[in-house]
Amino acid sequence: MNLVERAKNITLTPKTEWPVIAAETTSTADLFKNYVAPLAAIPAVATFIGMSIVGVTLPIIGTTVRMSPLSGISAMIMQFLQALIGIYLFSLIINALAPQFGAEKNPEQALKLSAYAFTPSLLVGALMMLPFLGSLLWLVFLAVAAYSVYILFLGMPVLMKVPQEKVVPYTAVSMICSFVAIVIIHSVVNMVIGNPYASSISSISTSSKSAEVSGALGELEKMGQKMEEANKKMEAAKKSGDPQAEMKAATEAIGVALGAGSQAEVVDKDKLKALFPETIGNLKRNSLEGEKSAMGEFKVSKAEARYGDENNHQIRMTITDTGGSKMFGTMFAWGMIEQDKETDTGYEKMGKVNGRPTHERFQKDGPSGEYSLLIAGRFMVEAHGDNVDMATIKTASAAVGYDKLEAMKNEGVKQ
Repeated sequence: MNLVERAKNITLTPKTEWPVIAAETTSTADLFKNYVAPLAAIPAVATFIGMSIVGVTLPIIGTTVRMSPLSGISAMIMQFLQALIGIYLFSLIINALAPQFGAEKNPEQALKLSAYAFTPSLLVGALMMLPFLGSLLWLVFLAVAAYSVYILFLGMPVLMKVPQEKVVPYTAVSMICSFVAIVIIHSVVNMVIGNPYASSISSISTSSKSAEVSGALGELEKMGQKMEEANKKMEAAKKSGDPQAEMKAATEAIGVALGAGSQAEVVDKDKLKALFPETIGNLKRNSLEGEKSAMGEFKVSKAEARYGDENNHQIRMTITDTGGSKMFGTMFAWGMIEQDKETDTGYEKMGKVNGRPTHERFQKDGPSGEYSLLIAGRFMVEAHGDNVDMATIKTASAAVGYDKLEAMKNEGVKQ
């Protein structure tokens, strides 16, 4: 059954569609690649269009404001990732709770239940391109969300074999646990990507690049395969009856969801710290920090240095290595954006320099600015400056040695 027919049937005739779904055999990779991902892209792309192209008109001042392209891309990726991870994590919750309500544990059925039940909510996400609808938009979302829960309710006894008298508490507890998990996911994504609503506002021009799109689909397929493997490990751990093994498998499963697409073990933080010189021009290094964190397969290594002088000229530098994970951050989408905007107070540019995606922003008042670029598809170098010009910021950025980072591009790469 194709995507359009399945989406129509599960939305309009869920009672008759759930038995059909229950009888199907679908791999995790195929389910995510052919159904979940295309639907999850609807609200994600609509968010980008609505916030960065259409914009929101502020009635008090009568001005239309828009997210900057980078912020819009960040919001789009955040929306997309949270949908994918949320659906997968919700299936784990449904399956884990099954014995408590007399249901049958079945990870494949739980994943199908989670993937298909929220189809209406993903479809209505297209309205995100119309942010000017305001409160009416959110009322529609709430109504559709309630209907999605009803579809979930109808599917619980069919796919999970839960007794009819326990369908309501099973559904309710699953939703509560899911809400808590989504809050955690949102916090994690926010920490990695940053708050997309906090950046400057501007217009956008985009150019599609088939190579990047193909690469993203490839990463998506890998993610689906890894999720399927994680599900099998979860089941093996549960059969062992060892609570610690179950907890470890669950943690690894979440890590897989967060870090799918990672191509390499991240470079040690101390090696990144060593790239920062003691001085940049007349600015002396005041602090030097490094950290490495991991959750399952998702790993990040980061180093930060601060420079300054007695005249309050300041530079903050960061180098971040995600091991080439394209499913996190703005790295994939960044290469699809070109922008050159200038106002009386400053400018913002996005594009490529020597084949590397770059973003620079400068405000004359202050002055202050930032210069960021992606090296070898895995190292993000960011330079933020206060009371300095852009030439100084770019000099600081280059001081870490781009060639040295390029030379590290194969470190930790999985064979």
